[in-house]
Amino acid sequence: MSLEKLIHQCKKQDIKAQEKLYRLYSGKLFGLCLKYSNNYQQAEDSLQDGFITIFNKIEQYKDKGSFEGWMKRIVINTTLQKHRKEKYFEIINENLLEDPVIEIDDEEISSEFLLKSIQDLPNRYREVFNLYALDGFSHKEIADMLNISVGSSKSNLARARHILKEKIENYLNDNKVQSL
Repeated sequence: MSLEKLIHQCKKQDIKAQEKLYRLYSGKLFGLCLKYSNNYQQAEDSLQDGFITIFNKIEQYKDKGSFEGWMKRIVINTTLQKHRKEKYFEIINENLLEDPVIEIDDEEISSEFLLKSIQDLPNRYREVFNLYALDGFSHKEIADMLNISVGSSKSNLARARHILKEKIENYLNDNKVQSL
């Protein structure tokens, strides 16, 4: 069954089509939920809530643009809604933080270490970092999604980058000491 036909069947609230759509995209969308969640359980809950929203709003999809992109935006927004009421974004002096340049040799640092370092960032920094650096949203879009100012988005991104740079430098220094 083509994606267009599957979407059409989901718009008719066909349970089997919804199940097929879920199986087709749940893995990829779960990965997004994990990026923006504090833990596995929260990511599972967000995925379920996201699919409920997708099925409830599928009539609004008008075959313009990528259907997968439309679903991704819903899932990201659903996951972030859990944090919108929390006031944990902070504004820091942007002049204090320059964009750190981090040169990484693929052989020195594993992708697992990088992913763990990103996951370990405080919520406010991880969300902005993921939205900006990994998913390509602008600071204006991030500000709208998280209900913060553009300045808060920029400063939280700068702080996330600074923390990641420190973690990477510490990791590299620790490994150099161990190899001596």
